[in-house]
Amino acid sequence: MNAYTELTVHGLSTRAAAGLTGIARSTAARRRRRSGPPVPREVVPANRLDCTERAHVLAVLNSAEFVDSTPIQVFATLLDRGVYLCSISTMYRILAEHAQVRERRRQARHPARAVPELVADGPGQVYTWDITKLAGPTRGVYYDAYVMIDIYSRYIVGAHVHARESGPLAQEMMAEVFGIHGIPQVVHADRGTSMTSKSVATLLADLEVTRSHSRPKVSNDNPYSEAWFKTLKYAPVFPERFGSLAGARGFIDEFVSWYNHEHHHQGLGLHTPADVHYGLAAAKANERADVLAAARAAHPERFATNAPPKVLDLPAAAWINKPVESTTDDDHQQVELPAA
Repeated sequence: MNAYTELTVHGLSTRAAAGLTGIARSTAARRRRRSGPPVPREVVPANRLDCTERAHVLAVLNSAEFVDSTPIQVFATLLDRGVYLCSISTMYRILAEHAQVRERRRQARHPARAVPELVADGPGQVYTWDITKLAGPTRGVYYDAYVMIDIYSRYIVGAHVHARESGPLAQEMMAEVFGIHGIPQVVHADRGTSMTSKSVATLLADLEVTRSHSRPKVSNDNPYSEAWFKTLKYAPVFPERFGSLAGARGFIDEFVSWYNHEHHHQGLGLHTPADVHYGLAAAKANERADVLAAARAAHPERFATNAPPKVLDLPAAAWINKPVESTTDDDHQQVELPAA
């Protein structure tokens, strides 16, 4: 190899040097690259948290207060307290480095559907409701939880637990909800016996409320109720069984209160349903902006832009099956909201 190098240094072509020494030009080129200067090590980004900061973030995420919370919930809770540790993605990276990120739930996938099509751009316009079973003290004993949700604010406007399912009990819940939160423009539900009962239909007709129903066997037509039931039943505090009807009612009341006033909803810009339902989200957004501005001023190298994280954006509207602008399909049946 030294002879090949000397020949090329003194002006001989690489082809001629290869012929004289018997060393292929590709082999000589590889050897030159290997003997070249060492490749510099990867430069650590200026905005990377140091080891102490990363250890502190991990300790916060694994603390007794946040061990059962997602990084998004931790981020929003700390932000409301005036504390900024790092971005949500950095929290996930730190957890991933310690093998603490995994999906705990079995995910169901359903094809996208277009019917019914409901849109709400403010609270009090569209309510959706459903009934879920709660396991009682013994096998075969179940309680029925009636839950009604405002789809724009995700606020639980009504939650009753009864020993059975019936239309009159659903009517009773609706009358109470409408008396407290006002009469909505549309009430959506699936096609269960209580949802299509004469007592419920009569109440809604008397109040001139538009009725909307999911298609048979299409759970995705009622996504807000289904998602809330999943949040309820996969919560770490949800019991395997309830010892009594009174115990089930107490648990649901406490969980609904937490969900409405403490749960930072990802679909609401990490605001709580109560903040959005009662018009407090704008003031909270300004407070969060001040916290982020202070954090950006202290560590500008950790922020790529001056814009707040998109996860903090509050959507302008909520919908069940986002309406298409125009369609000729007879199966598509858009429900238009009456003028407020």
